[in-house]
Amino acid sequence: MRAVAEHGQHGHHADHGPIIAVGIITVSDSTSRGEREDLGGPAIREMILAAGAAIGAYVVVPDEAEQIAAQIRQMADERRLDLVLTTGGTGLSARDVTPQATLACIDYEVPGIPEAMRAASLLKTPAAMTSRAVAGVRGRTLIINLPGSPKGVRECLEVLLPALPHAVNLLRGETGDHQRPSPS
Repeated sequence: MRAVAEHGQHGHHADHGPIIAVGIITVSDSTSRGEREDLGGPAIREMILAAGAAIGAYVVVPDEAEQIAAQIRQMADERRLDLVLTTGGTGLSARDVTPQATLACIDYEVPGIPEAMRAASLLKTPAAMTSRAVAGVRGRTLIINLPGSPKGVRECLEVLLPALPHAVNLLRGETGDHQRPSPS
């Protein structure tokens, strides 16, 4: 996954433009305590690397809104990553606070992204309608909440990956001629 612009702040790949730098935040109390293996984060990592992007940061945090928000801010403001993907904490339980943490630190929402994820997921399971995932922008960083399960991560990323280079180009100010993203 590469942005199609010719210049950017991150590394370049010959003739393909700047590589998209991605941060991954796994949100899970049990994983942060070492009681359960992180499965969502590795699923993101695998698909992002296969798409040609680079992992700029990868952390595991408990379901604590301030810790989630602090990682989002650090990845956007200090590391200046193009994209931050969270996994976990988007359901209906009282400990699922990833959407609240994300909303607390974004400049504006991008509602079409979670709408597309839920629409695609609803074709597979009615439980998709209970997702509270959000997406938004902080500075020039796109932040997207993904489900916690590796299956949910893969299904959602399959929907999102074709549009992400265009979104990153827009945020970088490298809009070109607004070519439509090609379907995969």
